[in-house]
Amino acid sequence: MRKADRLFQIVQILRRTPRPVTADAIAAELETSKRSVYRDIAALIGQRVPIRGEAGVGYVLESGFDLPPLMLTTDEIDAVALGATWVAGHADEGLARAAEDLLAKIAAVLPEEMRPFLGNPAARAVPAWNRPRDGIDVPQLRSWIRAGRKLHLDYADEQGRATRRTVWPLMIGYNDATRVLVAWCELRAGFRTFRLDRIVGAEFLDAAIPGSPSQLRARWLKEVREHG
Repeated sequence: MRKADRLFQIVQILRRTPRPVTADAIAAELETSKRSVYRDIAALIGQRVPIRGEAGVGYVLESGFDLPPLMLTTDEIDAVALGATWVAGHADEGLARAAEDLLAKIAAVLPEEMRPFLGNPAARAVPAWNRPRDGIDVPQLRSWIRAGRKLHLDYADEQGRATRRTVWPLMIGYNDATRVLVAWCELRAGFRTFRLDRIVGAEFLDAAIPGSPSQLRARWLKEVREHG
C-alpha cells in the first residue's frame, strides 16, 4: 500500500469511531507494523490533521476535521455501485429512481480517472425476477414510518385467511424476491412481519405510535439479538 493511501486509510479508521483506536488495531487493519503507524500518525500531525493520542489508550480524530467528500477508493466505489444497483433492482420505484440519481450525482463529482470504476464496477447486483406486486403504496409507507404513525392493514396469510390489524410500522425489509413490513402488531401484542404482496388493503392513520420510531427499532433489534 502506498504511503498516501495508508495515510488516507488511517484518517478513515479514526473517523469511523469516536473511541480511541490503538496503534495495534490500526496496524492490524492495514497489515503493517506499529512503527509504520507511529510514523504515519506523526506525518499526519505534521500536516495539521488534528489527531490526539495518549500512550496506552489510542488515537482520536478531533471534531471539525474532514476530508474532501469524494476521495473514494476503488473498493468504496464498488461498494457504492453494488448497493445502489441492488436497490435499483429490488426496491420500489421511488427508491430505485433515487438510487439511479445517487449514482449520477456521485459520477458527476468523482475525479475523471475514477468514473470508469463507477460506470463499470467489479461488483454488481443481479436484478430481481418475478417479483410479486406490493399491496400498499410503498413511498407513503416509508413516509408513515418516518413520521411514526399507525396503519390499519387488511392482511392475508399463506392460506389466504384475512385479518385486520392495527400496526406500528417500523421498517421495510428487502429480500431478493419479496418485501416485508416489520411492525408492532396490536392484535398479537408483539413484533410481526407482513409481506407487502399479501397486504389486501391499507389505511394510513393520523394516530401517532407510542414513543419514537427509533425506540421501536431498538426494541425490535434487541429481541432479534436475544432470540436469534
